Amino acid sequence: MRGLTGGSEGTDGGPGTAGTAPGGCGVRAALAASGTAMAGLAAFALLGASCSAGGTGTRDEGPAGTKPVTQVTPSLAAPTTTAQPARRVNAVALLKRDPGVSPRVRTDLRPCSGDEYPVDTSYGSLTDGPAADVVVNVLTCGDSVGIGTYVYRPRDDGSYENVFAAEMPAVYGTIDRGDLVVTTQVYGSRDSVAYPSGEEVITYRWTDGRFSEHDRVLNDFNRAVSSGEGALPPQAEPTRS
Repeated sequence: MRGLTGGSEGTDGGPGTAGTAPGGCGVRAALAASGTAMAGLAAFALLGASCSAGGTGTRDEGPAGTKPVTQVTPSLAAPTTTAQPARRVNAVALLKRDPGVSPRVRTDLRPCSGDEYPVDTSYGSLTDGPAADVVVNVLTCGDSVGIGTYVYRPRDDGSYENVFAAEMPAVYGTIDRGDLVVTTQVYGSRDSVAYPSGEEVITYRWTDGRFSEHDRVLNDFNRAVSSGEGALPPQAEPTRS
């Protein structure tokens, strides 16, 4: 009821006067007070509801938020995967039990020193088997020259089968992005073991349950370069146009 009595006492802007409300709200409240008390009360209630404390219009009840809005961004961490290590095999035992290995290679397969056999072993995916395939290279003890390359494919029961064999002097097999690459050094009648005349590189790919030749490259080496002796030419700055 303080708004009714304040509106009839004056317009000097003193305490309790409706004329102090900015935005014209005090004038409307004073006009409403000239009627009956009940009508004035109802009018004042309606008019007062439409006036904000700042005279700028209506607003929703409740204090304005003062805390900054925090947006939670879900973490997009990449899934972590751990590569399973390839199962190691006893390459020497595979060779000695394999009838696909010639008797000469099996007989000559002996330790070079202690229990170290001249055998290199590589693991990788070549045949889309249940586990990693195994590439075994047999070398000579003295010069480390390859004399045989073999590929073993894993079976579901954990055993291995021989799916490739190449037995010749200076042969060596590797795994390159899912392909089997077999390199053979080519020697002339006067070539030493360290300096072949060239090499033949054959790429095999597993197709329809077997290895098929996919590519063949023949590289001829310069015969003038043999011993590696002699002075190097002086280093010159590159020419620029």
